[in-house]
Amino acid sequence: MRITVIEHEADAGLGYLAGWLGVPCDVVRPYLGEEVPVRAADGLIVLGGSAAAWEDERSPWQPATRDLLRRAVDEGTPTLAICLGAQLLTMACGGTVERGANGLEVGACEVVPLPAAASDRLLSGVGGAAVAVQYHQDVMTRLPDGAVPLMTGSPYPNQAYRLGEAAWALQFHPEATPEIFASWTDGSDLDAAGRLDADVKAAEESLVATWRPMAESFGDLVRSSAGAEANPTDPDATVLGAVRAPGA
Repeated sequence: MRITVIEHEADAGLGYLAGWLGVPCDVVRPYLGEEVPVRAADGLIVLGGSAAAWEDERSPWQPATRDLLRRAVDEGTPTLAICLGAQLLTMACGGTVERGANGLEVGACEVVPLPAAASDRLLSGVGGAAVAVQYHQDVMTRLPDGAVPLMTGSPYPNQAYRLGEAAWALQFHPEATPEIFASWTDGSDLDAAGRLDADVKAAEESLVATWRPMAESFGDLVRSSAGAEANPTDPDATVLGAVRAPGA
């Protein structure tokens, strides 16, 4: 039992998720020449990156990644798409991604669950406004047909949605540790980089408390889905796995 992970950049890895999922991960690094698979394993995670979702000339593996995401949705493979990954999923399934009219959303920002989140398998534990790490300037302006909006925020309302039974798109970064976030601001032209780093560090306890249960629920979904396929006569069958860090 394994989760296929598409990593777009070396400094945008699994972060917290490596220790939270409870399922081994096979990390594919197309920026190093590794080929994006046609199908994911038992689950799929597509991480963030600095390219725009339409900049295929900058990241030539993005068409294959969009195809992989579309197939995962069609086949009901448990899928978690984060930031750029969420935007690629949106484009792959007929939605629209554009440059955000309100500029960069960055730092420890508030996201708010919508009514549908209360019964969502991953996000039902987020009982009210929560802190999430943000770093994006492109936004999902039109969601795919059939998408269920789950979280909102300001200035960009589409912060999370579910598509089908087992695919989630998150505009924010539940995987980002304070150290990962600081690596993104290091060398940037952000005037307030030091304050932003401090804000994310101060929010660390809240970030872990909010997003670890979500990641664990995704791992549970992968296990239960894979177990059901392995034991079709036993609807309660699961297969246990251990986390493997990226590149391990």
